[in-house]
Amino acid sequence: MTLRMPLQGLAIAALGAFALNAQAADYEWTFQTSETAGEPQFEIKKEWAENVEKMSNGRIAIEILPVNAVVQANQTLQAVSSGILQGHLTDPSYFSGQDPAFGMIGNLVGAWSDPYQFLDYMKYHGGEQIYNELVEPYGVHLIGAAATGLESFPSSRPIEKVEDLKGLKVRAPEGMVYNIFEKAGATPVNLPGSEVYTSLEKGVIDAADYTVFATNYAQGLYEFANYPNYPGFHSLPMVAVSLNKQIWDGLPDDLKSILEVSVDQMAYEMVAKLKTLDLEAVREAREDPNIHLVDMSNEERAKFRRIAQEEWQNWAGRNDITQEFYDSVVGYLQDNNLM
Repeated sequence: MTLRMPLQGLAIAALGAFALNAQAADYEWTFQTSETAGEPQFEIKKEWAENVEKMSNGRIAIEILPVNAVVQANQTLQAVSSGILQGHLTDPSYFSGQDPAFGMIGNLVGAWSDPYQFLDYMKYHGGEQIYNELVEPYGVHLIGAAATGLESFPSSRPIEKVEDLKGLKVRAPEGMVYNIFEKAGATPVNLPGSEVYTSLEKGVIDAADYTVFATNYAQGLYEFANYPNYPGFHSLPMVAVSLNKQIWDGLPDDLKSILEVSVDQMAYEMVAKLKTLDLEAVREAREDPNIHLVDMSNEERAKFRRIAQEEWQNWAGRNDITQEFYDSVVGYLQDNNLM
């Protein structure tokens, strides 16, 4: 009896501690991403949610859902605004039809040769503030910007020169990237990322502006598009990590800080992890006699970039925010000798 009483007390104490830890979080949110479940980016975003829960000591719990789980990829802005979703982690280019600034800020095609340049501009040189000027009237707040890295360009025929794009049926999301490929001579096709594999397989498209090399390789795209351009020459899309603005405004300052720090951490981890996966996939691909990597020359890259910069100027005059962003980002690129 003398031994059982302490054990009973310990058991009661343990149950009490378990009940305390099992209490519901102060904030429970659902975020939708733009990736399918299992993609490396999706897993990194799930790790971000787990990190937020740890950093907040369980006060915030976030469920991460794959693309199209609740709404279509181009409908998450309204879903977050209305509260159907509490947040999203997605490429703003999907919302170009609502405001051209989403396409311009979301993917300034031809601007960035290094994702760390983009993150530096967004965090420390005005990019995030301009994006919030755009998005907050929609009832959404940008916690922070992330980026996947330079995208690959899987193609069924080699693209060594800009003129090789002529007539190429390229999957591209609506917005600036679509227009730039069109100006370069390609025939853009607006398809969601979830349809890239089957569209390449069936010949609906010849190539795709779609995510990083490692993800393309893991999904088997190079079975049908076995002339991938790597490193990519065109696209480095933003990942907007955003929350319903009313929820954001009601958060205590310590939780706002936790969310901002966690997004910054994820942004740099995403770049590093995806780069590591890319290098591993490239090594494997080089050993496959059916995959032929193409590295466009600096001269041809510059030619594509000039086409892109002309389109930047066209988009700049569309409204006040596109002009503000254009002036800001071009100033940054010039100051850092990146133009």
